[in-house]
Amino acid sequence: MDYDNLCRSILQMDSKVRSAGICDVSGEMKHGGQKEGVKNILTNEETRKANLQALEGWGLRKSLSPKTGKGKYAMTEYEKIKRITIPLDDDHLLLITTEVEADHAQIISNVLKLLS
Repeated sequence: MDYDNLCRSILQMDSKVRSAGICDVSGEMKHGGQKEGVKNILTNEETRKANLQALEGWGLRKSLSPKTGKGKYAMTEYEKIKRITIPLDDDHLLLITTEVEADHAQIISNVLKLLS
């Protein structure tokens, strides 16, 4: 899968998408970026820490998947943004941030279609 092209497609799919990126198991963003003009809320180090937290959460979900089934996505709404995480494989996680007003259900649906 062309991760850079995937991130570009996600950034273009909705005006409320702020960023789309893919991190590896180290929490480092390896692909993607944010829309021009979007102001960072977290520093690079804070973003890496948040990514590591998301990876930990997906590790727990994976351990429960024999009973619950494989996780498709997780979405958290904060006061200033929404954050969507989608596992791509054992080594990569797709992270999308949106404005709070975004229709996250539609964005998630569209992203899952891109991935299928």
